[in-house]
Amino acid sequence: MGKKLKEESLDSVDSLEYGEPAQYDPTFNGPIRKRGCTDIICCVLFMVVILGYMAVGILAWLYGDPRHVLYPRNSTGMFCGIGLNVAQPSVFYFDILKCATSINVMAAVLNGLQCPTTQVCVEKCPDVFWALNPLAYLPSAKPKDYFNQSLCVPSFDLASTKLNVKEIVDQELCPFFYTPTISVLGRCIPDVTALKNIPNDFVNTPGLPSSINDTVNGIRNATGDIVNISLGALVIAMVVSFLFLLLLRFIAPVMVWVLIFGVLAVGAYGIYHCWWEYDNYRKSTVSITDIGFTTDFKVYLQVKETWLAFLIILSVVEGILLLTLIFLRTRILIAIALIQESSKAVSHMMSTLFYPLVTFVLLVVCVAYWGITALYLATSGNPVYKVVTLNSTQGNCGQIGGNVTCDPQTFYNSTDYSWCPSARCIFIKYNNEGLLQRNLFNLQIYNVVAFLWCINFVIALGQCTLAGAFASYYWAFSKPSDIPTFPLSQAFIRTLRYHVGSLAFGALILTLIQVVRIILEYLDHKTRAAQNPCARFLMCCLKCCFWCLEKFIKFLNRNAYIMIAVYGKNFCVSAKNAFMLLMRNIVRVVVLDKVTDLLLFFGKLLVVGGVGVLAFFFFSGRIRLPGSNFRTEMLNYYWMPIIVVVVGAYLIAHGFFSVYNMCVDTLFLCFLEDLERHDGTMQKPYYMSKNLMKILNKKNKV
Repeated sequence: MGKKLKEESLDSVDSLEYGEPAQYDPTFNGPIRKRGCTDIICCVLFMVVILGYMAVGILAWLYGDPRHVLYPRNSTGMFCGIGLNVAQPSVFYFDILKCATSINVMAAVLNGLQCPTTQVCVEKCPDVFWALNPLAYLPSAKPKDYFNQSLCVPSFDLASTKLNVKEIVDQELCPFFYTPTISVLGRCIPDVTALKNIPNDFVNTPGLPSSINDTVNGIRNATGDIVNISLGALVIAMVVSFLFLLLLRFIAPVMVWVLIFGVLAVGAYGIYHCWWEYDNYRKSTVSITDIGFTTDFKVYLQVKETWLAFLIILSVVEGILLLTLIFLRTRILIAIALIQESSKAVSHMMSTLFYPLVTFVLLVVCVAYWGITALYLATSGNPVYKVVTLNSTQGNCGQIGGNVTCDPQTFYNSTDYSWCPSARCIFIKYNNEGLLQRNLFNLQIYNVVAFLWCINFVIALGQCTLAGAFASYYWAFSKPSDIPTFPLSQAFIRTLRYHVGSLAFGALILTLIQVVRIILEYLDHKTRAAQNPCARFLMCCLKCCFWCLEKFIKFLNRNAYIMIAVYGKNFCVSAKNAFMLLMRNIVRVVVLDKVTDLLLFFGKLLVVGGVGVLAFFFFSGRIRLPGSNFRTEMLNYYWMPIIVVVVGAYLIAHGFFSVYNMCVDTLFLCFLEDLERHDGTMQKPYYMSKNLMKILNKKNKV
């Protein structure tokens, strides 16, 4: 009978308008049998923009010269590995910790990673621990016996200097310590693996900066254990998130009701506490009018009017929640049933839980392309070098002006400025001559807009793909036998084949709003000092309105993509149908949204909080791993790995739960469509689960 029922529900519905009864295809090529490409004009426009984006990237690659940012340079601005320093390809930092603690990190990056410490070009990065012998500070000590000339400032000669060791160290002419390093992009970076075996005589050397001792003591024997513990904690977060979603099909009713009554209990305790505080201050003669306005809000907590206001507000909220619970209990049961059904859908399509990895990879590609293109555009044009002097009081160096150009390849081999030993050929900027350079600003704007469009398209692709997979589960009449093979792959291919234009359309609308928000932020930043109160209020209102508009468009797009995945209609029709369907069931929408938000918030709190507490116990030394060399005293700031673990656990939980949230939204829209289009007869049977039919007191007439 079930097979006959299914076969009788496969009539074509191409001629039916939205809202009329329709039958669905359980094999799921969508409720409409014949799909076609949607929003072709927007698809063509998106492809043209992508081709233009590739052309901009090629032009940036051909004319850009990012070596000013990427290539290592010494303290005088000379590049390592070319020109005078052709035999010294790496740059060595006297105290690299000053680079890490530099306040203006972005300025340091854009200035060629110039750190507030002396930098010299070296042939080979140091690979041993070394610290200046304390005997070097004796008056009779000769600097050349203690320092390595190859690591000192090139213009400084140890053999002929009249400076003592202390003066050399104070002027940063030679390093007084270094650790094993490796060359990374031409920069000598500390070798973390070598820091596990730090000699005690190095750590105990007098005169080393406290930051060095703290750092090496924190890393000694602990690096591997920290990484292992952090990775283990992230794996635990993934497993807990996975199990939580699968167990929701069994524990969702209990958990939802516990959470609901927990919220009511918290509200009841708040009412009791406010009454208790109000009763304590009831006999007080001080009123809120006597206090007036003050920035010390603790004062307001000492008057009875404050607690009376809190008491009234909480009582009203508690009453509304109780009435909502009484009159909307059926809708809460529907929400619980949909959550359980979503858990079943996820359990039948485990691959959907890992689809966020695909989205993540695509987003990384977009961000990387944008960053590289922006870098090459910013560095297009020929570099301009000018002669500058490091010491204008030395000899005749004061005669050097600031407008004399030079070539770093030949400058240091010539004798043109032999009369000024401190003369240097320094990079100043990239010229702005040429058609490309004159349009750099426009190309950067194009780069940003195309980047935002691509980012929003990738997110839309993920949402529509997941919606198609979960919709195929709902419209399978006999679950799981009617679920198509590889539903996620089929949904992904179907989306790319037919609906690129619709996804690009929705992404474009969102991109335009984001561009307006960026412009408003830019104008606000530039005119903040000159704005009067009225202008600031107007700007604040505009920013708030466009923020709300962006949130609404994201909500509308999300549901439009679900309808696109189900029906195969274009973006505008799908957005209109989704919006009208939700408005006709607004109470159910609100109840399901809040119940799902409450449940997923608790799930994230469980995963992130549990993993965070576990990491705290490990890194604070309250729990010891068997066979581990890690000790709590090895870390000066054990909160840093804890924060890293917590952030990683949140991202993992968010990835898993975003899939689940998409599943709930998709099944909810399908459920509403099922209710409006079917009546349970043999010609139009319900596709919802038996649990949902029981709650709604409906059944299929067999």
